[in-house]
Amino acid sequence: KQKEDNNSTECSEPGTMDLKFTSSRKYISISVPSKSQTMSPHIKSVDDVVVLGMNLSKFSKPTQFFICVSGVFMFYLIYGYLQELIFSVEGFKPFGWYLTLVQFGFYSIFGLIELQLIQDKRRRIPGKTYMIIAFLTVGTMGLSNTSLGYLNYPTQVIFKCCKLIPVMIGGVFIQGKRYNIVDVSAALCMSLGLIWFTLADSTVAPNFNLTGVVLISLALCADAVIGNVQEKAMKLHNGSNSEMVLYSYSIGFVYILFGLTCTSGLSPAVTFCSKHLLQTYGYAFLFSLTGYFGISFVLALIKIFGALLAVTVTTGRKAMTIVLSFLFFAKPFTLQYVWSGLLVVLGIFLNVYSKNMDKIKLPSLHGLWKKTVEERKTRTLSQTV
Repeated sequence: KQKEDNNSTECSEPGTMDLKFTSSRKYISISVPSKSQTMSPHIKSVDDVVVLGMNLSKFSKPTQFFICVSGVFMFYLIYGYLQELIFSVEGFKPFGWYLTLVQFGFYSIFGLIELQLIQDKRRRIPGKTYMIIAFLTVGTMGLSNTSLGYLNYPTQVIFKCCKLIPVMIGGVFIQGKRYNIVDVSAALCMSLGLIWFTLADSTVAPNFNLTGVVLISLALCADAVIGNVQEKAMKLHNGSNSEMVLYSYSIGFVYILFGLTCTSGLSPAVTFCSKHLLQTYGYAFLFSLTGYFGISFVLALIKIFGALLAVTVTTGRKAMTIVLSFLFFAKPFTLQYVWSGLLVVLGIFLNVYSKNMDKIKLPSLHGLWKKTVEERKTRTLSQTV
């Protein structure tokens, strides 16, 4: 008993574990901190989906889907409209790289503001990785914006839908991958649709230039690479979205600024934009803001409902963007645009189906025939009875 009293006295001292003895059995009471206290601020809200300060986890699944889809369509449709509106300003087409510089500047500011709202502000991803990501980001967005000086906006959107083609080509030559018949069919449909759409554009558009096709193709290749690099870096180092945006776009801003200064392209752009402040800087701010908000809803859609539904929604958004482009901006139209666009959509569907064959089970011809025969037998038997 004296030993037990001594033990209990020792255990009652601060900083020691509380031990209780009952009927010669020892019960150890250990207080375990909650999960949210021990986890990093980057991952402690893994079950919560917060978009623009709104916690979507509090809503039901249908409400979450409605909010995400509404956000994707609203912000990206405004984004596309403003992008084409900026390039419709007379004399602005040669300044696509300067628009990218302004866009990168706004994105860096938005990323800095968002990073200040989280507790852990440390940079987790190495600087060398960010230099590579920034270079790819500059190639993706800079070449894409510059291509609008040579192409119609619908043609640029159609090219963006066909990211699968450079991904597959790179997979074959770099990693030695092999693809099934569905993937090959998807790439073939996209390629034919692109060729057909580009031929239609060259036929009806008086300002068609092959330079635009080369620029958007290079942007597509960079876009196909950057997704894999970003995903690998964020998973390996547990980086946040706001950190990725801040460092990749701020480093990219320095790249573009250095390039424009060396090529003497900065001064003419600044002079032109200073004469059209609202049509350039005003629209560019809204253009950057809607793009920043739009990607937040896309990421939330992927996290809650998966990539399959997200691809379906974003593809529908791109189709709507093309329709609105023809409605709001005067440009020549031909039915060849429709058929080639549908061919690209078929390729996208085949690509999604290939990645989700276990979730999407299309009926086979044999199964349809067998079902039809059984229905006929059942009908005949019921008539006989």
